[in-house]
Amino acid sequence: MDTRKLKYFLAVVDHDGFSRAAEHLLIAQPSLSQTIAALEKELGVPLFHRIGRRAVLTEAGKELIGPARLVMRNLDAAQSAVQSVRGLRSGRLDIVTMPSPGIEPLSSMIAAFTRAHPLVRLNVSAAFTPEDVIESVRSGSTEIGLAGSPTPIRVPGVEVLELDRQPLILLVNPQSDTFGAATTIQREELAGHRLVASQRGSLMRWLVDDALARGIDAEIVVEVAHRTSILPLVLAGVGHAVMPSSWAPLAHKSGLRTLLIEPVSYLDVAVLSRRDDLTPAARSFLAVARLHAAPPPPGKTDTPPPGASSIG
Repeated sequence: MDTRKLKYFLAVVDHDGFSRAAEHLLIAQPSLSQTIAALEKELGVPLFHRIGRRAVLTEAGKELIGPARLVMRNLDAAQSAVQSVRGLRSGRLDIVTMPSPGIEPLSSMIAAFTRAHPLVRLNVSAAFTPEDVIESVRSGSTEIGLAGSPTPIRVPGVEVLELDRQPLILLVNPQSDTFGAATTIQREELAGHRLVASQRGSLMRWLVDDALARGIDAEIVVEVAHRTSILPLVLAGVGHAVMPSSWAPLAHKSGLRTLLIEPVSYLDVAVLSRRDDLTPAARSFLAVARLHAAPPPPGKTDTPPPGASSIG
């Protein structure tokens, strides 16, 4: 089995079919089909169901994706290791991040990395749970992952660099700011207010649901799946929003003020990577990440229940 066949297989997977994959690879579609057929013959199993013009992965095809990505990643690592003798001058680094760490500290780390390595291309994809990030790093789909969790992440076989503990804050709706000159609020002070909330599973949503369960008379007026919608909704006067402190600089630039919510709950943010066989670009990015790692702030963390272990 040669790596060209695996490359073509992954192209069909990533581009949802043979036609787009052939265009991406700049080859004729019959040539691509013949290569995939040869790979299937070599493996002794079909990798795709051909349904009209669609190509649907078989179970065997689904199982091949992770190992194929790992092989291609290791090939890139080997090539980069040779090139690194001349220094890190070019290449590509694949990163996966959850929404809040993708605001900060990822933005600052990318800014520092691109200043040092301007010819390295970064590809940043999205994940919505720590499990998604872990699977992406383990499978080789990405080399670097950023995850946020209510508790520190511990994963066998995965290197975890703890970066930050982000306290939860309130993005204040300017049309309903009744909090005076305070810089902090108690959770009970959410009573009587309308809230924009993320979907269940996030630490932020857990805090809101916990407040409601304790009899605090707040109202969830909008529930959104896309975290990027929350800040515009607050700016539009729809409601307040509970978010990690990574959103504070962007909120302040937009003219909003923020309040620390007490008792304080923290989102633990970490960088995940494989332990071995990293490309020079990934190793350089981890060096930047270590410079951004900060000691945890003093104080205790409110520990949410097991159900609040996902979206950060």
